Amino acid sequence: MNILAFGASTSKKSINKQFATFVANQIKGNTIDVLDLNDFPLPLFSVDLEAESGHPAIINDFIKKLESADLIVISMAEHNGGFTAAFKNLFDWTSRVKANVFENKKLFLVATSPGARGGASSLEAAVNRFPRHGAEIIGQFSLPKFNENFSSENGIINEELSAAFLKELNSVTSKL
Repeated sequence: MNILAFGASTSKKSINKQFATFVANQIKGNTIDVLDLNDFPLPLFSVDLEAESGHPAIINDFIKKLESADLIVISMAEHNGGFTAAFKNLFDWTSRVKANVFENKKLFLVATSPGARGGASSLEAAVNRFPRHGAEIIGQFSLPKFNENFSSENGIINEELSAAFLKELNSVTSKL
């Protein structure tokens, strides 16, 4: 099975990219492709720019990555309660080329942040929005207070959160 994973952030030290990578690696025996959104530089979407210049060719590369995946793991970074500007821009451009962006792909949506809500608002927005673009969301999990509850060596270190994650992970793997 091919798993595509990425954090919905362009931060060079993205905790969401780190978390998406961790989550994807918990699903054993698969090929994992971890994307960096910095590899998809785009101008700010506008219908005027689209009319003048068309669609940036790099969008087709992103679409091919999505199409090649059997499972997509996205860790939804959050800025001011919503998607990051970089992810929203990529999503906007992609949906103009292919409205059914996720085309019946299975998605495991996660989120994290340094704060107590763990990116819950961005995760909720994705859970509500992505099915309208073909996503089959088979699991979701939010990890609050990333710096306190996650270790790069040990993963989720809070016992309650780890147990909740493993329960959700088992549910996801049963749907693959």
